[in-house]
Amino acid sequence: MSYRRTPFAPGEWYHCYTRGVEKMTTFKNKQDYERFTEALYICNGTKNVNRGDFKNLSHAEILTFPRQAPLVAVGAYCLMPNHFHLLLKEIVEGGISKFMQRVGTSYSMHFNIKYVHTGGVFVGPFRSKHIANDQYLRKIVPYIHLNPVEIFEPGWKTGKVRNYRAIEKCLKEYAYSSLPAYIDNARPEHALLDRKEIDSLLKVAMPPLKKLIPEALEYYADLPA
Repeated sequence: MSYRRTPFAPGEWYHCYTRGVEKMTTFKNKQDYERFTEALYICNGTKNVNRGDFKNLSHAEILTFPRQAPLVAVGAYCLMPNHFHLLLKEIVEGGISKFMQRVGTSYSMHFNIKYVHTGGVFVGPFRSKHIANDQYLRKIVPYIHLNPVEIFEPGWKTGKVRNYRAIEKCLKEYAYSSLPAYIDNARPEHALLDRKEIDSLLKVAMPPLKKLIPEALEYYADLPA
């Protein structure tokens, strides 16, 4: 993942996202998804860490390992087979760029060794969209959590939704987004989120889908490709 030169403002929220090079599948199984979420945790600190220090720890143990002061606050995330979305607030100057570079490098090393792949794994530089006000911030969380709908209802972005209740159930059970951690703070992945920052966001984790989906489609259509 290339280093992004556009500056980010400390104290501001951004929707950051990218996809696999040539739309390749970047997360092939549970181990890959967990490895990326572990990178989200261990790379979010002012001190560099050695991934080898965690090789004998379980997924849950890694997500409780002591860290230095964070670079960013993570408000929400969603990992899909060939792309991911993150809601990040810059805490220290240059924090988002440094965090994204570390995460991309950490996961790419894992992917390239495991799958005998050469070169970049994610398209760079990553894309970002500034969340300019609190109203927009409250909307972006459910929008990020809606991404897995395309797995359960492939035609949803064309308005073809068969069963809203079934979709909502599947979203709450989808292991690779922050929605389950919003609902159950006992999940290890809850450690990825900034608990102070998301207090107000918890109230809007998943509004009714019939109201949310049309608004989400407008938001996705406006994102830079």
